Amino acid sequence: MTELARLKFYATQPHVCSYLPDEQATTLFLDPSQPMDVQVYADLSEMGFRRSGDHLYRPHCVNCDACTPARIPVQTFIPNRQQKRIFKRNTDLQVTAAKPSFSDEYFALYKRYIELRHADGDMYPPSREQFSTFLVRDLPFSTFYEFRLDGRLLAVAVTEVLPNGLSAVYTFYEPDEERRSLGRYGILWQIAETRRLGLNALYLGYWIKNCKKMNYKTEYRPIELLINQRWSTLY
Repeated sequence: MTELARLKFYATQPHVCSYLPDEQATTLFLDPSQPMDVQVYADLSEMGFRRSGDHLYRPHCVNCDACTPARIPVQTFIPNRQQKRIFKRNTDLQVTAAKPSFSDEYFALYKRYIELRHADGDMYPPSREQFSTFLVRDLPFSTFYEFRLDGRLLAVAVTEVLPNGLSAVYTFYEPDEERRSLGRYGILWQIAETRRLGLNALYLGYWIKNCKKMNYKTEYRPIELLINQRWSTLY
């Protein structure tokens, strides 16, 4: 375990919450001068931190604790019938790992995804600079998993391989392929990959009970939620 007590953190001023518009949010950041060390990242992920661009962060709101870190213990995960069908439906996809980079192919898919699925979010309108700042970082533990059908790019799962598990940073996919449920398949594939690598958990970021866009995370059971600094299992 890293000597986390030596690390410095900074809190932002209160700002409008991206998930609950009626709430004010405060974010705690690891000192950006601290090198992006994989063990520090892994240790902080146990405390509910996530990565966005060059920053490791965690919600630190005074009057709200709605953002609940979530992870799937992959060794005990049991897919339900729908999840089994989704996995089977996508067995024709080829998945390969690639180094994070910017390409016109990646950005075209990302742009379509944001415009058609998240036009009401804070990543709209998408731009090349935003894509690069958010997802493209030359980090030894970060990977773009490409999901292709006969060479055609259908999805990209931005994933990080940590000593304690995989961290699902972000997945974007072809919005017209609704029947495939590519977002859910991306999670199911990452669960299987976490298990294949002999790691313990797939970290999903934050679950927010009153945010409909986050509801999908609790479809995967059992799931562990970080409540009062302890990981509790929800079956």
